[in-house]
Amino acid sequence: MSDAGHDHDHRHEGGEPAPIALRVKALESLLVEKGYVDPAALDAIVELYEHRVGPRNGARVVARAWNDPAYRDWLLADGTAAVHALGYTGRQGEHLVAVANTPDVHNMVVCTLCSCYPWPVLGLPPVWYKSAPYRSRAVIEPRAVLADFGVALPAETTIRVWDSTAEIRYLVIPRRPADTDGWTEEALADLVTRDSMIGTGLARAPEGATP
Repeated sequence: MSDAGHDHDHRHEGGEPAPIALRVKALESLLVEKGYVDPAALDAIVELYEHRVGPRNGARVVARAWNDPAYRDWLLADGTAAVHALGYTGRQGEHLVAVANTPDVHNMVVCTLCSCYPWPVLGLPPVWYKSAPYRSRAVIEPRAVLADFGVALPAETTIRVWDSTAEIRYLVIPRRPADTDGWTEEALADLVTRDSMIGTGLARAPEGATP
């Protein structure tokens, strides 16, 4: 993430692409040139894992928590077990802690050392999550970072920043949008975004409703 917005290229703070990004780009260009790789297929795979497979798992977890108070309590008490019960297991998700947003508290997740991230429920970490600007600014000026993502919170709202580690990953339970009483879990899951489960976004408001 850059100060100006969401940067989907892996760059150093000075704006230049990181060496690994340059090597990956060169390799990709070579494979495409030789006809071994279809660029559209690569884009489809990235889209699948970044925005559909992983985040959809987490969205179902959140939707279950919204609709089932007993499951919500379990998720907050033992996130690992509650998520495993829905079949979402794997590396980078063995020790999961769930934290819930409330009218008074907003939670946001970062990994200040590298890019620890709950893959089983959120998929692949976005590039901005691994960037140095996000990792440092999220701790120093979280309200400004949220503003970069378009999230404006009341001044009295407390912002809690959770630092992921090799042992613990975090999942934010965003606030449930209004006017969704009686909705099915599948319909509710459509309102849950990846960013809302990191804390850099909010759940979507139902169509036609005020967010």
